[in-house]
Amino acid sequence: MNYLNKLLVSLISLNLTLIPVLALELDLSVDEEIRKNYNPSKLELESLPPLPNVKPVENTTSKPPLEPIEIPEAKPIGNLPPLEPADNKPVIKKVDKSTAIRIKKGTKFKVKSYQAVSDSTRVGTRLSFVSQKAVTQRYVTIPQGTVFKGEVANSHMPQLTGNGGLIVLSIDSMVFRGSTVGINAKITKANHKKIFLNNIKGKRQYWKGTKNSLKPGTKFYKKMMRATSKLANGTFTVILTPFTVVAGVAVYAVNFVGSPLFGLFSKGGRISIPAGSEFEIKLLEDVYLY
Repeated sequence: MNYLNKLLVSLISLNLTLIPVLALELDLSVDEEIRKNYNPSKLELESLPPLPNVKPVENTTSKPPLEPIEIPEAKPIGNLPPLEPADNKPVIKKVDKSTAIRIKKGTKFKVKSYQAVSDSTRVGTRLSFVSQKAVTQRYVTIPQGTVFKGEVANSHMPQLTGNGGLIVLSIDSMVFRGSTVGINAKITKANHKKIFLNNIKGKRQYWKGTKNSLKPGTKFYKKMMRATSKLANGTFTVILTPFTVVAGVAVYAVNFVGSPLFGLFSKGGRISIPAGSEFEIKLLEDVYLY
């Protein structure tokens, strides 16, 4: 018999020996006898003292309930003007054309601006103008001092290729007898200069930029010619004159040939119109008034 078998036999023998010791049998008959002869609940009541009668303490420091506060109703403050729309455009009332007075398409108005405007003014900026002369049509006269309103429809600062700044103004309304009337008009003159296609343009400077691009080559060529003259006066330095002449001519030739390309990187002129400048407004469509 090997060692493992001996160990198993020893464990089995030990278990058989301890099983009788661990087996317990509880005898509950003693508890039943005690319950028959004695009343456990009665013994507990007789052995314990009675509880004292304690009255609840009244809270004498309680505060009286708060009285409700009446809030007065809000009243309007004066007669405030109505708020303008979020886009700041005027509210234009509709007109019944069958009963309205017509102002013909093509009618022109001389006006002055209230605000300054330039090629850096952002698109959507609102502008106002005031007429300088009365304009009379059949059955109606548009008096001097009539206010015209519009906005910057497009703008940009000077760009490459010599392109100048741009301002495009759109005139969309006028105030007549206290009512705002919608119109469709454009600018035909700005500061006494004719405007084509409603585009107020800065000066195009491509050729000016091309001409300016020749200055470095011309300057270098003249410098080489002066150096050639000095070298020609010397006995030994005269042999260097061809080098200065060739260098000056070569640089000038490269500059001359490349000047049209260099001119593409030049920018056009700025444009800025101060407040109080004169404009001419021309109607693009008929306008109907009450």
